Amino acid sequence: MLKRVTTSDIELGMFIHKLEGSWFSHPFWKSKFLLDDPDMLASLRESNVDGVIIDVSRGNDVVERQQRTLARAASAPAAIPPAALARPTFVRPPPTMPITREFGRAKRTMGDALKVVGKTFIEARLGKAINAQDVEPVIDAIYASVQRNLYAFNGLLRCQNGSEFIYRHSLAVSALMIAMARHMKFAPLDIRDAGMAGLLMDIGVGQLPVDLSAVGSDYAQLPPDLKDQHVLLGCSFLKAAGDIPAPVISAVLQHHERLDGSGYPHGISGGAIDRLSRMAAICDAYDTLASSSGAGRGLDPAEAISILRAQPEKFDATLLEKLVETIGVYPVGAFVRMRSNRLAMVVDEDPSDPLSPTVRTFWSIDLGKRLKGKTIMLAQCFGEDAIEGIADMNGFDAEELDKLRESLLNSACREVS
Repeated sequence: MLKRVTTSDIELGMFIHKLEGSWFSHPFWKSKFLLDDPDMLASLRESNVDGVIIDVSRGNDVVERQQRTLARAASAPAAIPPAALARPTFVRPPPTMPITREFGRAKRTMGDALKVVGKTFIEARLGKAINAQDVEPVIDAIYASVQRNLYAFNGLLRCQNGSEFIYRHSLAVSALMIAMARHMKFAPLDIRDAGMAGLLMDIGVGQLPVDLSAVGSDYAQLPPDLKDQHVLLGCSFLKAAGDIPAPVISAVLQHHERLDGSGYPHGISGGAIDRLSRMAAICDAYDTLASSSGAGRGLDPAEAISILRAQPEKFDATLLEKLVETIGVYPVGAFVRMRSNRLAMVVDEDPSDPLSPTVRTFWSIDLGKRLKGKTIMLAQCFGEDAIEGIADMNGFDAEELDKLRESLLNSACREVS
């Protein structure tokens, strides 16, 4: 049963079903959660939220809380102050989910998210204003997937084909931004801003007189004036919405700027580019390099990282290493050459050992033929094999690589399950 209460009546143990008012007027990532953190309670009481809807079937009721407090006070010895009364324990979030289990959920999340992103871009093209609430479900779903497993959602996007390139690119950059901000221990609202910036940074492309399927994520195909315009149009479009946070709008405007001043639209440099925009520039450039688009085959994820590392004058080197820490030296979907002279694809990461992910073998260099395949957790194989470097996949075209990635990922999931 749902019940409306004021923020002054909120107590620990209540299940928050809805926070009234604007999405950005409250200090929490999600609008539905069990309130079991004293700091979160204090933040909620200090926020601009006037009323809260609680679900008494999933948490404490106001009356029940008052009755329990009175009962405890009556039965407790007089010498024990109220503050010392035992605090009830509540269910904590589930532990991190294995990547093979999260892929199923991530697939559903990706399908739903692509529909919302596609609709948002089309409406932008038609001149219809959007609100923050329009994209809230997408960001919330991506964040939930990242919480359950840091690598599944973006790894899945790297190993899937189809859909408009620009839509997949938006989802991928949003997921990278969320994962990176979470790794850097951003506050919840700042993680939300990071995810929204990634999702909406190319919203201005929808207002350009171009075929989105032809452009993909490769803006090198656009004439210089259109490259500038997609950023400026996106910034103006989001300002008109009225409830998009200022850091998001700034990142949309600056995500093509570079530290050496060689970027666009204004050619600003160094410290004039804010941190969220520098993160956005790195995540956007990484996914652009690693994604197959209408321009052709994307680079191997590990190779894309190497290219960005070679340009410290353009990309913030410290933030780039934070991205590497987040997704791994050899990200999910990267093809690698093994010490055993086999080729393999990375299918999972080991946060404690970035150089030893889980791989799925598929080719023998010595025999020159496809192998049945084996999944190897390199961090736990006791020297059975190791990665020597990035595999040379020049003999494959983009479509073949996409199919190979998807096949290997599915095989790894079936083997574990």
